[in-house]
Amino acid sequence: MTISFELTDRDLGFFRNALRLSREAVRDAEESEIIDAIRDVLDEIRGNEPLPDFVAQRLPELESLISMLTDDDWQLPETDRERLLATFVYFADPEDILPDNIPVIGYLDDVIIIELAATELRHVREAYEDFQQFRTDFDRKEGKDVDPVIRRDRLDRCRQQLHQRMRRRSASQEKSSLWQGS
Repeated sequence: MTISFELTDRDLGFFRNALRLSREAVRDAEESEIIDAIRDVLDEIRGNEPLPDFVAQRLPELESLISMLTDDDWQLPETDRERLLATFVYFADPEDILPDNIPVIGYLDDVIIIELAATELRHVREAYEDFQQFRTDFDRKEGKDVDPVIRRDRLDRCRQQLHQRMRRRSASQEKSSLWQGS
C-alpha cells in the first residue's frame, strides 16, 4: 500500500519552526553529546524491531548523515554541521511534533525531517560520497606505505574542490530551503 501526501508551505513552516528551535539548542550543546544521543536513539529504535518499513528504510540515510558529520577527513562546513546537528536534536527528541511512543506513527515526523534534510543536503551528500570514493581509491592505489603528508595533501585538495562544488550547487536552492530564515 502506498500512502502519499503533499507538504504545503504551511506544513513546512511547522518543520522550519521545529528546526529553528533545534538550532537554538544546538548552539548551546556539545556536538559530541548530540552525536552520542542520536546514536543512542538509533540503538533504541533498532531494539524495537520489527520496525515499520518507512522507518527502517531511512536508518541507513541517517547513519550516512552521521558519518558525514563525524568524518575528520571531510571537515563538513560549519553551516552544514549546524543543520545536521539541529536535525539530529529534533530526531532524538521523543516529545517532538508526534511523540515517538505512539505505535507505528510516532516516528513519522522524524522520518519526514530526515527525508527533508537529506533532500536539501543532496549536493553535500553527493560531494561526500565522491570524497569517500576518492579516498578509498587513493588508499587502495597508494597502499599503507604512502607518506602521510602526501595523503593529507591529496585529500585536502579533493575536499576543497568538492566543497566548492557543493556550495555552488546548493546556492541555487537556498531561497526555498527548509532552513530559510534560521
